[in-house]
Parts: sequence; C-alpha cells; structure tokens
Amino acid sequence: MKLTPCGWAFFVGPNRGGGRFKRETTTKYTPNMLRIAIQAKGRLNEQSTSLLAEAGIQVAESKRKLISRAEGFPLEVLYLRDDDIPQAVAMGVADLGIVGLNEVAEKGFNVEQLMDLGFGGCRISLAVPKGTAYEGPEFFQGKRIATSYPNILMRYFAERGIQAEIHRIEGSVEIAPAVGMSDAIFDIVSSGGTLISNGLVEVEKVFISEAVLIANPDLDADKRRECQQLTFRFNSILESRGMKYVLMNLPKERLQEAISILPGMRSPTVLPLAQEGWCSIHAVIAQELLWERIERLKEIGAEGILVLNLENMIR
Repeated sequence: MKLTPCGWAFFVGPNRGGGRFKRETTTKYTPNMLRIAIQAKGRLNEQSTSLLAEAGIQVAESKRKLISRAEGFPLEVLYLRDDDIPQAVAMGVADLGIVGLNEVAEKGFNVEQLMDLGFGGCRISLAVPKGTAYEGPEFFQGKRIATSYPNILMRYFAERGIQAEIHRIEGSVEIAPAVGMSDAIFDIVSSGGTLISNGLVEVEKVFISEAVLIANPDLDADKRRECQQLTFRFNSILESRGMKYVLMNLPKERLQEAISILPGMRSPTVLPLAQEGWCSIHAVIAQELLWERIERLKEIGAEGILVLNLENMIR
C-alpha cells in the first residue's frame, strides 16, 4: 500500500502474490489498464455503476472496498468521496472520474472534462428565510452566507461586485439561518423539499450541475486509446436514451409522405412486403415526438405499428 500526501491509502498495482482466495477473471491486468474513481456510496454511486453495467462492465459493490477490478473492460474502480475525486484524477491516482460538475468547479483542479453523463442533475442556489424582502442579488451585500461551495459563490459575487461574508460549513448548511449562523445559504437543490422544510426560499439559481466524466490531462497514448473505447460505449448508451425504434406497414403510394414525417439517422429504412403495394418502414424517433408522429402516420394509412426500446445506438 502507498500513503499519499492527502492521507489516502491506495493499493499500487495488481495483487500478484497468489493469496489463498483468488477469483477467476476474464479481464487480465495490462499496463494500460485504466483506473476510474467513482463515489463510494449514494445516488451517484448507483448511477455510475449502472452506466458501467450498461456498457458491459461489471464492478463489485463498494461496501468496505477501496478498489476493485472490473469485468468486461480493462478497468479498476476506485471508491472515494465525491469531493476527493477531482484531486485524485488531477494527481494521477485515478485516470478518470465520474463526479458532479459542481465538485469540479469548486475544487478547481486541472482535469479534462470529457463528456456530460446525463444523470445526477442538480443546481446550487442562494436561498433566504421565508418572508425575507428579497429584490435581487444586491440583497447579499454585507450579508453572511453559509455554504459548502465557497469558491463558486465567491466567483458569482465577484462578477457582480458584491462583498459578503462567506462562511464554509460542511454538513447541514440549510440549518445555518435558523441557528443564527448566517443570513442566507448557498447549497445544492434538487427538488427543493429540504429548503421548504427548513423555512427557506430559493431566490437565485447560480450553478447548474450534472455528472461528468473527467480525465487526467496527461494520459499517455495507450491510455487515451482505452479511454476512447470507454467513451464510445458511454456515448452509444446516452444517445439511445429517450429514443424509440418504430416499425410500421404502409401503402407504397404514401411512402414519400411518411418519409417527410419520420426522422432518421440518415433516412428511414424501407423494406418491401410480400403483399403487393405495401412496404415496411423502420425509424428511430425521440420519445417526445413519438405520439405526435404516430398520429400523423396513422392518418396516411400506417398500420401494424410497433414501438421498441433502444438499448444502444452506435453511429
């Protein structure tokens, strides 16, 4: 084991000692094996492991584990607190990380943002006690603000010329006004239920966040290639979300009308049917457009319409 200057302990390299309990694996260790850091527990952990599973990569549960070997891709998974992930990636302790954009922005470490992942959405907002006479950001001039994200807030206030007392608090930021520690808070908001239960009102949405894939900017060429393979898998999964595969039968004389209605990666696929004068059309349609397009297609004679879920879409 190696103890880093941050106080973390990490296993260095694979266990080659041939101990008593050796698990058979289909993914062999290679010098180019990537190490990805994900949140040790919580919703982001579940969503990260779910994304990996959809990409054909199985990982062990993080309970009482620091690091585990994945199956289905040359990858090791490192389980950390979310606010430690940007530093771990910047230091090269991990090659990649899945973490909220808010943590990347707050910590300010030198990492490369590879892609948005479409989950873990939230915002960081300013909130004041209910009943406060709030007329705009100038309200915060000279006020005390409690937050776990002082750097993001300082940048926001600096852009507006606002001087405020920013107090960093770890933990239950939302109780600070009630106990007299602050006049307002700056904290993560998802549904807003926590604010309401603590007598607070959201007044300024400052930072919009979601989970992102980050990388160490100094990855060598071999690890870059492995990284591209991983992001290729992720992209194919994300592009298929919210999309439906639609098949239908249609009279040939209405084909051009149907093509004008249907989207496609290039154009809809058209196949002849055994019955004279009929064809089959296959197309990919976004979920939000699905029913409006189906209604229009039925009006021009489409029938036998099948709607299927897409697992992956590879361009």
